[in-house]
Amino acid sequence: MFPNDPSNSLHSPYPIRFAQADFQALKEQIEGGNYGQLFVLLDENTARDCWPILAPALAPYSPQLLQIPAGEDHKNLQTCQSVWTKLLQKGAQRNSLLINLGGGVLGDMGGFVAATFKRGFDFIQIPTSLLAQVDASVGGKLGIDFQGLKNGIGLFQFPKMVLIYPPFIQTLPPEEVRSGWAEILKHSLIADAQSWPQLQAMPPLQDMDRWQQIIAHSIQIKDHIVDQDPQEKGLRKLLNFGHSIGHALESLSWNSPQPLLHGEAVALGLLAEAYLSAHYLQLPQKELDQIEAAIRPLYPSFPLAQIPPNSFFPLLRQDKKNEGKTHSFTLISAIGQGQFNQSIPYTEEDRIWEAVVFALGG
Repeated sequence: MFPNDPSNSLHSPYPIRFAQADFQALKEQIEGGNYGQLFVLLDENTARDCWPILAPALAPYSPQLLQIPAGEDHKNLQTCQSVWTKLLQKGAQRNSLLINLGGGVLGDMGGFVAATFKRGFDFIQIPTSLLAQVDASVGGKLGIDFQGLKNGIGLFQFPKMVLIYPPFIQTLPPEEVRSGWAEILKHSLIADAQSWPQLQAMPPLQDMDRWQQIIAHSIQIKDHIVDQDPQEKGLRKLLNFGHSIGHALESLSWNSPQPLLHGEAVALGLLAEAYLSAHYLQLPQKELDQIEAAIRPLYPSFPLAQIPPNSFFPLLRQDKKNEGKTHSFTLISAIGQGQFNQSIPYTEEDRIWEAVVFALGG
């Protein structure tokens, strides 16, 4: 049931393409843009693992490389300032092009850098992580973290193109593959019960045909939602399933010896918010059990002692979707049936804490 390439059926206002080994689609985009300079933003991981694959295709365009440190803790204004400074020093103009070669952190920040430098110049996203391929590739959200708040500063801006090369995920450590898998599970849980039985186990990384089918289908689900609500006024909030609690857990883990990856935190958030769904929307126990069986064996938990309620709830109350003294969640009434704007008042935070304890196995 999964398509090999969704490009022709997407509604995205910018092209999302699956690349072949020659990256011909990227060359055509560059040559059609009449760009003065080409910059490639990468980190130490993508410089080592991905740039050697892409470099031969871009050699005729004399790209200038801009390298930044990898990781969520560098997704901030300081890193942006260093990139803006390098762009100024290298004479970047509004007719320049920035290619962001990296995962979601680099793509979010690189797009933000391009959208704000001299009031904006073109950028192309080449997501190298599974998480970025299925999630950050659609929707045009850009941003950086600010004062402990994930994506606290940002904007909506579309790239000129997103180019997905599935074999890049073969360069990832296992935990990064699992991180992206959480978003694939989420897309099925909110909008596609039919694909859920086929997602109970990850395929081997050697099976690139299967991976391309799964990635393409997951992109189609998100694209269908974003097309109907590009500014997240309603339906797009479905994509926040697992993220309200997941973001708070992720932020609290940053100072721990082993911080959670985004997808790991989302997986725990999916468990917690499925638990809330069972209580508030009568998600059948059988389906809650299925969700738990698909998630718990794959993902590490996090020590409950490092998530004190007096730290967790102030972060959860910062969620951009909240109004007044009410938490606004996306929950599911059944697998494949997401429901947004589900209000839980602050006075019922004990129930939310129950869900966190359930997710962390406490």
